[in-house]
Amino acid sequence: MQKEEGIPAQVAEQPHEEVQTPTLLSPPESKTPPTATHKRNQTEFAFTTSLDRNSEPVDPGALSRALEQFENAGRPRERTPTASPSRKRQRLYGDRFIPNRSGQDLQASFALLHEDGSPATPSKSIRRTPHNELNFQQTDQANTTYSSVLRHELFESTVPQIMPQSLSPTDSANLRNSGRSHTPPVTISNLPAPALTPSTPHKNLFSYSPRNSYSGQPTPSRTPQSRHAVNLNARSDIYSLSPVKYSSQRMLLSPQKAPRAVSKVPYKVLDAPDLADDFYLNLVDWGSQNTLGVGLGSCVYMWNSTSGRVTKLCELSDDTVTSVNWIQRGSHIAIGTNRGYVQIWDAHSQRRLRTMLGHTARVGALAWNEHILTSGSRDRTIYHRDVRQPDQWFRKLVGHKQEVCGLKWNCEDQQLASGGNDNKLMIWDKLNDQPTFKWGEHQAAVKAIAWSPHQRGLLASGGGTADRTIKFWNTTISSQGPSAASLAAASTAASAAGSGSVPNSPTAPANLVSSLDTGSQVCNLAWSKNSNEIVSTHGYSQNQIIIWKYPSMQQVVSLTGHTYRVLYLAMSPDGQVIVTGAGDETLRFWSAFKKKERTGGLGGLDNWGTIR
Repeated sequence: MQKEEGIPAQVAEQPHEEVQTPTLLSPPESKTPPTATHKRNQTEFAFTTSLDRNSEPVDPGALSRALEQFENAGRPRERTPTASPSRKRQRLYGDRFIPNRSGQDLQASFALLHEDGSPATPSKSIRRTPHNELNFQQTDQANTTYSSVLRHELFESTVPQIMPQSLSPTDSANLRNSGRSHTPPVTISNLPAPALTPSTPHKNLFSYSPRNSYSGQPTPSRTPQSRHAVNLNARSDIYSLSPVKYSSQRMLLSPQKAPRAVSKVPYKVLDAPDLADDFYLNLVDWGSQNTLGVGLGSCVYMWNSTSGRVTKLCELSDDTVTSVNWIQRGSHIAIGTNRGYVQIWDAHSQRRLRTMLGHTARVGALAWNEHILTSGSRDRTIYHRDVRQPDQWFRKLVGHKQEVCGLKWNCEDQQLASGGNDNKLMIWDKLNDQPTFKWGEHQAAVKAIAWSPHQRGLLASGGGTADRTIKFWNTTISSQGPSAASLAAASTAASAAGSGSVPNSPTAPANLVSSLDTGSQVCNLAWSKNSNEIVSTHGYSQNQIIIWKYPSMQQVVSLTGHTYRVLYLAMSPDGQVIVTGAGDETLRFWSAFKKKERTGGLGGLDNWGTIR
């Protein structure tokens, strides 16, 4: 065998192997070692396929380099990838990557945003900003202060304040017909009529004049300490080191009344099994002897607030309890039943005194006025009963077209307020059998009724799910026409009411002082005995308890915890605690009001002790 020049003998002597893949071709009449088929790369493959059997002799240097590549072919080599793999990887999306907005309809995504611009996906931390909780009060007060300071800093007294004026009959009618969401029109005094085109202001607010400052005082040429200086006020704005004016500083430093803190957690929760989830019943009442009466199914239980002891007063046979109500003074409690009976029990001796008849359907409302017991029934009638007389009743009141679900006596003025499922609210003077007032302003059943202990003739009423409003009425206005004094008082109370409170219009009764849309079903109302505040309990859809300031109707606090409609409400004799009941079969006790401040008959002189 001949050996080719330039090729090592040991290489040329290797036997030739036949392989299926393309092999490295050698010059004519030469033998080259076979290529390793299992460890060939793309470069080698391109190199071997570029040769031809009938080609010219290969340069020895190039052949040596090819053999060197062949020897290194079996060694593992580290290669840095110069391009991404051909296989497509799924694109990742997440908060750590820049989101890909290709293929998204931004216009549709914007339309799905909430009003406040937050994403449509609900967050766990989403929480309804209360109607005025303590934190909200502080924020609202801070915003009001900031707005006042900013207005004063920019304009001082050159821009008039917006003052609400009395509504004309046309404006009032338009306001009433336009719905609750509209704000009453206001007028701005001392403001010229708007021109068709905006005009350039006569005064350049941002110009500097060496003779006039924005406070209207001349710029002094000497300091106030100088002997011959102009006698200027040292508190002038031109000497102030503060960024705000002196008047604004006084506004910021003036003492402000801190919002009242109310605990949002009930201090006591009692189980109340079989507490009915019925809007038309009244099953909870707190007596003057600090005993709570609760109707559970066919039984009535008493809870002593002082000792915490629970006592079973009675159990009805073949009947259920639909209402309970304590007498103003004493230990007598009235119980209304589903079969139309009214029973009177002595809670101290735990014995039944008498059973009174008359109604043909359930008795859902009871109200005491000393020895007069008034009962309202599903049979649409109201009975006055004198518990001292043997008669079952002595006066029958007919006026409601559906079930009577609310009754409250105003013992001072001897007026009875009744509310029914026919959306009517009626006022009955003394023991008359005809109503003095009959109002149909509510759009749902009127169960929540409360007389104000602070203002004579002031009545609050609340409507059901379709109404959701709290309305305030002045019952001292005569039915023939309002007096000037009464109208003045009503207009003052209406103007003092906050946002959301709509004064009465000519189409509404003159007795309507104001109306407030609460946003949910009003189940109960109760006035505080210690302050001019009112508490309301609600059903659909938030089941909250709200304390309001009157007449501004700003919320002091909103309490939540019940999972069903808060259908029952009662207040302790001292006026500090309220108890609420709901269909979730719980009674929750809240420290809602402060203790009443006691003052002596001589302006508190009795607190000084004995004056010698």
